[in-house]
Amino acid sequence: MSMTIAEVRKRYGLTADTLRYYERIGLIPPVGRNAGGVRNYTEHDGNWIDFIKCMRNAGVQVEALIEYVALFQQGDATASARKQILIDQRAQIAARVASMQKMLERLDRKIEQYENHIMPAEKKLQRKAVKGRVAHNAAMTH
Repeated sequence: MSMTIAEVRKRYGLTADTLRYYERIGLIPPVGRNAGGVRNYTEHDGNWIDFIKCMRNAGVQVEALIEYVALFQQGDATASARKQILIDQRAQIAARVASMQKMLERLDRKIEQYENHIMPAEKKLQRKAVKGRVAHNAAMTH
């Protein structure tokens, strides 16, 4: 199966400029071309694009991905080096997830504090303010 850059763009939600850029900097392996020189994306190319998009969305560094692709192109002898890149990137993502989990827990506590203390206090103040306006208005009419 082959796809044009327009078909790949629609399928993966990336612009044609982004796809060409990814290829130019080595973020995806070079894409084959047809007799007219037009990029001819294969399912294999699509798998790379999907992988890179997933990794970028997870926050994996471009440099690490470029190194990974370059090592992949060198063959099986680089398997352990590629695995190490993945392990290192996973550790960085896990650290970010842990940090975000702490932030989420802090926000949960803050929301709970707001619901348990601040909102009831605000309601009391509102009730007092309403009572004060009613008493003031009553005094003004008498």
